[in-house]
Amino acid sequence: MNNSSDVIYLTLEGHVELEKYRYVYFVMVLTIYLLIISFNSLVIFVIFTNKCLHEPMYIFIVALLCNALFGTTALYPKLLTDILSEIQVVSFESCIFQSFCIYTYGASEFTLLSAMAYDRYVSICKPLHYSTLVKMSTVKKLLFCCWFLPSCEIGICAILTYQRKLCKFKLNRIYCNNSSMIRLGCGDFTVSNSFGLFVLSIAVFPPLMFVLFSYMRILSVCLKNPKDFRKKALQTCFPHILIFIIFSVTTCFEIINTRLEENMPHIFSMIMSLENLVIPPLLNPIIYGLKLKDILSRIKKMVCKSKTHVCQKVIEH
Repeated sequence: MNNSSDVIYLTLEGHVELEKYRYVYFVMVLTIYLLIISFNSLVIFVIFTNKCLHEPMYIFIVALLCNALFGTTALYPKLLTDILSEIQVVSFESCIFQSFCIYTYGASEFTLLSAMAYDRYVSICKPLHYSTLVKMSTVKKLLFCCWFLPSCEIGICAILTYQRKLCKFKLNRIYCNNSSMIRLGCGDFTVSNSFGLFVLSIAVFPPLMFVLFSYMRILSVCLKNPKDFRKKALQTCFPHILIFIIFSVTTCFEIINTRLEENMPHIFSMIMSLENLVIPPLLNPIIYGLKLKDILSRIKKMVCKSKTHVCQKVIEH
């Protein structure tokens, strides 16, 4: 719909029985968002405040968790506002921006995971060259590429979508995504869809193939070394492998959902559309916090210190 100032507004019609469960949805979404912020911020804080953790592996972990905060911030504040609003509307420009941020989060997650795979590959397969191949300058360059390249790829899609003339103004979603907005345009959208699939393949498959290649090499090296070496290598790789599998599976569900959402029950489609912005951001800090001993031990120390501080205050009073 349009108003007098020619600003185009879209209506988000994906909410299920919002009038009936408005406050239930609000509490659930707010709880998830606060947990995501708390868990990710805790691990980021622990790494930043401990100089002994200022190493490439932990810097990549911080980058991954910051990316999760970026992606969820693009979704949850707007979603919480919509749940409490009588009418769920968003300007076309804001919708484009939200879609850009969420898609950039997803593409950057894959590039960050591939950079982390490179770090583990060099650490295990070429340990003597690690300090020269994975310098801090190299880490900075990798992080720049991990965010810059996906933002350029998704940015082109966003520009092409913005240039389309709209004939429909209702999205059967609870947040904006590019493929749904393309369908609102006038005329044939085959070219736009094809370009979107091309960008998706560039964003997903090269990082995916590199991660698989890295772990094939790591596995071959582990098999040639003693049991202690294999155990130590797998301990550092396991969180990354688990997170990579979780994110790949949830992304696969979202891709399938985007292509087949019209043929699936609406509530199931909406749940699947949120998985990528709920499960990985919530589980990533938990997995790293519990599986990496350096992070876990420092979290335990923080908890013990806070408990001691509280006890001292109670005794003083």
